[in-house]
Amino acid sequence: MKSNFILRALTGIVFVVVLAGSILVGPYTFALLFTLICALSVHEFARLINQSGAARVPAMLTGLCGAFLVLALWGFCTNTAGSYILLPYPALLLYLIIRELYLKQPNPVADWAYSMMSQLYVALPFALLNVLAFHTHPQTGEVTYNPMLPLSLFIFLWMSDTGAYCVGSLIGRRRLFERISPKKSWEGSIGGGLLSIASSALIAHYFPFLTTLQWMGLALVVVLFGTWGDLTESLLKRHLGIKDSGTILPGHGGMLDRFDSSLMAIPASVLYLYALRLC
Repeated sequence: MKSNFILRALTGIVFVVVLAGSILVGPYTFALLFTLICALSVHEFARLINQSGAARVPAMLTGLCGAFLVLALWGFCTNTAGSYILLPYPALLLYLIIRELYLKQPNPVADWAYSMMSQLYVALPFALLNVLAFHTHPQTGEVTYNPMLPLSLFIFLWMSDTGAYCVGSLIGRRRLFERISPKKSWEGSIGGGLLSIASSALIAHYFPFLTTLQWMGLALVVVLFGTWGDLTESLLKRHLGIKDSGTILPGHGGMLDRFDSSLMAIPASVLYLYALRLC
């Protein structure tokens, strides 16, 4: 148990350093990091579906589709390329549908459904991080890179996970969603949410491009939808009969295990900031 704890701790430290460092260094490392993460996550999702026998999803092709979406939206958001850069993506989706006409698979509808889900559920949220990171000035058209918005999202999720684990371990009694995730408690979730909101007040002090209330609102959105994202992946794993989505991160499972909360928190954060007219 001690060695497993040390392994989890070391992996967690390296994970945080690589993710935070790649976001802070600049737009190119940001693009490289999330293109790789997206490709690996989509490939992992497809592999899980294939192993379960629920459908046959082309893991390599869907992974490449996801990576292309991240890079294409990066090019569009940075004004490196026009909207035409996005055109190959729907062509790739059409190919995923048309190919089933010729493969003679036993359940082509399931193949279609899971292939499209790999893009909607996994690839699109990672691509939308570009919307959080890059902002175009309405008058000058100049694009600026703001690493704190995407990084703050992950900080809020980390604070929520840490607070939920600590508070839940100490005083967790009432199960949050026992049918899907029996270990999660209301007390832990509330404790994690309060820690995230507290961290948002600290971030607001050093990065006042959002007001304190706006930062707190963003933290609340991230915590709420991050919890739903976590439960969604738990439901998926329960349905497929697996414990971890993979083994790529020693002691932490797979890519989906690490980014499950963000898959819903990212789109929700984009909608929240658009509602504030800040994206």
